[in-house]
Amino acid sequence: MIFLKENKDINFLNTIYKTSEMGIIGINDVIDKAQKEEFRNFLNKQREEYNKILEKAKNIFTSYGMKEKELGIMVKANSKMMSEMKLMPNSSDEVISKMMMEGTNKGIIKLNKAINENPNVDEEVKNLGAELIKIMEHNYEDLKIYL
Repeated sequence: MIFLKENKDINFLNTIYKTSEMGIIGINDVIDKAQKEEFRNFLNKQREEYNKILEKAKNIFTSYGMKEKELGIMVKANSKMMSEMKLMPNSSDEVISKMMMEGTNKGIIKLNKAINENPNVDEEVKNLGAELIKIMEHNYEDLKIYL
């Protein structure tokens, strides 16, 4: 049976979805510029993790009888433009890693804020948010290797 969820559940789930989507976009913007195959493989693994979170979020949206809100075309275009500008003078793996760490850190902060603002959010959504934070924290640590 499909039932309507509270706005806090939907908003938090959208935060999870958009954070994962932004991670994928960020990776797509830089992966072809990565110099070492090992680093490209690492970025591909990250992208797969974000895709799994997106699929889980879509399934929860479906169970709510709703559809996810994707990032707008302007956000996507802005991400690509910013990546290109930052990588123009130097597209080394070190610079890419630093950019990815900055984006990952923003996502971690955004998700922790959402959790703190919504302590009574649906358990399934809260668990998915915690799973994404754990993935991002792990990725952040692993990115340090490429600095």
